[in-house]
Amino acid sequence: MFIPLHDANTLKHIKLQYVTIGLIAANVLVYALTAFGSEATVMATVYGLGYVPAVVNDVAELPPNLVFLPEDFTYITYSFLHADLFHLGGNMLFLWVFGDNVEDAMGHVRYLIFYLLCAAAGAWFHGLLAPSSEIPLIGASGAVAGIVAAYLMLHPRVKVWVLAFGRIPLRIPAFIPLALWIAFQLVMLAVGGEDEVSWSTHVGGILAGAVLVLFFRRRGVPLFDRAVVTPRAVMTVPRIPASR
Repeated sequence: MFIPLHDANTLKHIKLQYVTIGLIAANVLVYALTAFGSEATVMATVYGLGYVPAVVNDVAELPPNLVFLPEDFTYITYSFLHADLFHLGGNMLFLWVFGDNVEDAMGHVRYLIFYLLCAAAGAWFHGLLAPSSEIPLIGASGAVAGIVAAYLMLHPRVKVWVLAFGRIPLRIPAFIPLALWIAFQLVMLAVGGEDEVSWSTHVGGILAGAVLVLFFRRRGVPLFDRAVVTPRAVMTVPRIPASR
């Protein structure tokens, strides 16, 4: 519906969004290391590092040769795996456009924790609605959905450039594309959309992001683009004595 391109939202508290850049680099690196191996290697990685609800909920077990980490670690590791370049590119584009200002509002460390918690919340909600699924969940969509929700609550009136329907460039307030994107995720979850997309993961990330931003933003950072109101200074002009 809308492809984000750029937002006119300068950083106010940090000089560089190096956590956002690092997360993008980590996702790209993991994709490069895992996506171009043999089919057996790719499948082993997806099952070993992806989030499999049936395994986490003790409904099923992985073969020993696919157990790389304790199963609870997959609440995080799944978010660094992607199915293809389109899947990776879409998530990283949203992260690049909106992640820097969320990082600016929270600070580097809290932003990283926020990101990982949104990823975990997305996996948890997916597993809650499909506890016996043996299909691995992969992708950064849960974490990115949390960032979208946080950005919407922080900067709904900031103007963003988007491609509407993938081809029409528009400069519109952020709340229009982001609210519509969130509404679409909720509708698709309610109607049971395509099997290839975990709408529940997106919704879990959205809910986590909307709640966590209330506690993770810096002290004094307002919500909904409310300006910080400060009293006007009273200016005094020294009286110049008249010349005699």
